[in-house]
Amino acid sequence: QEQLVQSGGGLVQPGGSLRLSCAASGFNLSRWVMRWYRQGPGKERELVAQITSVLGSTNYSDSVKGRFTISRDNTKNTVFLQMDSLKPEDTAVYYCNAPTLGYWGQGTQVTVSS
Repeated sequence: QEQLVQSGGGLVQPGGSLRLSCAASGFNLSRWVMRWYRQGPGKERELVAQITSVLGSTNYSDSVKGRFTISRDNTKNTVFLQMDSLKPEDTAVYYCNAPTLGYWGQGTQVTVSS
């Protein structure tokens, strides 16, 4: 069964770091574009980062550029989102996504607060 299972997240102080993981099963995620989205309280879902399949090119929203890093470990069939210099406005539920296949992770809460 194809699925994406997320881990990581939690509560962190402003300026801190967290790493989210998204493990794929039932398919090889290195063959597909992978994305991270987030949805903050009362906000629409926002695309924050993307990594392409072949070249592994990355793109980021302006709101996270320079602070977040998306990466992929093909041996673990897992995509990561490293989040540094976190701000309270980064508080959201984060989702990984394989857009071409239509698969979503279950979502992970990230709360940035002192």
